[in-house]
Amino acid sequence: MAMTTSFFAEIPLLTRFSDIADLNAYRPLPSDWTVVICDVRGSTRAIAEGRYKEVNMIGAATITAALNVAGEIAIPFAFGGDGASLAVPPELAAATLRALSAVSGLAQQAFNLELRVGAVPARAILPAGYQVLVGRLALNQQVAQAVFSGGGISYAERLVKDEETAADFLVAPGNPDEANLSGLECRWDTIPPAHGAALCLIVQVLPQADPAATMAIYRAVIEAIEQIYGGDQAYHPLHYSLMQASAKPLALWPEARLRGGASLWAQLAYWAQTYSLNLGVRGYRWLQQVRGEVPWWDRYRQHVVTAADYRKYDDVLRMIISGEDQQHEQLLAWLEERAAAGELVFGAHRSPEVMLTCLVFERMGRQIHFVDGADGGFTLAALDFKQRLRQATLVSNRE
Repeated sequence: MAMTTSFFAEIPLLTRFSDIADLNAYRPLPSDWTVVICDVRGSTRAIAEGRYKEVNMIGAATITAALNVAGEIAIPFAFGGDGASLAVPPELAAATLRALSAVSGLAQQAFNLELRVGAVPARAILPAGYQVLVGRLALNQQVAQAVFSGGGISYAERLVKDEETAADFLVAPGNPDEANLSGLECRWDTIPPAHGAALCLIVQVLPQADPAATMAIYRAVIEAIEQIYGGDQAYHPLHYSLMQASAKPLALWPEARLRGGASLWAQLAYWAQTYSLNLGVRGYRWLQQVRGEVPWWDRYRQHVVTAADYRKYDDVLRMIISGEDQQHEQLLAWLEERAAAGELVFGAHRSPEVMLTCLVFERMGRQIHFVDGADGGFTLAALDFKQRLRQATLVSNRE
């Protein structure tokens, strides 16, 4: 049994993002594992009401809760802006679902948002002709993120979201007091992108004759992006010098609502502590500069940049790309051509700033920072994606 528990940790590490297009880099998820799909229902409306920070925090909270249950066991997960996909071994399944059910109750209590949690056994996915293939991509020395291929995650998502099948897989909201979100933080100001505007991009290659042909198109997309923007570091949306600990009182309130406790006084105490910590960080940096030292805060911000998940793949490619308008136009024109050729569907949204939602387990060590457009970029790109998919379906039906 121990062998399947160490499944994710034993997958060879990928060090270049373009390697996600190599099918040999993936391993099939063990059949006794469970795929968990989490998403905030009505996220588009919530984001239109300006509640993108709340939506993002709930998406990240699902991963936090699952990682806190997993402890030393490595589990694969992918953040999607308004939700997440993850997989757990049988030993962790019951405890993880209990933890996520608590997060669902907390989402309702703190933000009046409905978090849908669905558990799909891996063995229910294979008979439908899909696979859950898992790869491991290094962000830095301490953190690896999962990449998923094979169509299984998308299929699980359909089962959980389709009203005809959802009842078999959904987990009811539980007791909010049981949610363990230690490590979850959201303490940055919204961040101007390193170059120009941030393009929130979602690309899904349409099924080709064989999986290798599908992956070849994903590789072509990544190569086109690297060519247009000039290498993978050239379009990274974060530069440490533009990142500030927030001194805006309201910006720190969503974290206090989620993590402070049930009573308003407990939340206010948590908020006051976080606010003073952020002001203290700014003051300490100034003091170190006056002394002629390299500020610890600058080293920390550089570390955060290396642990940011601005590119991910879970049967769908999601990226936050920073660049000049003409570069974005060039990429979108290239994608339009490939879409017209019937190879892919994409959705895009330009965000003036980006936001970070963070999981910090060690201050200068293990942490991961989820990047999204500060106005709910991935959710708005998904809206564009759905509209383009509908148009593509109408066109192919007419033909």
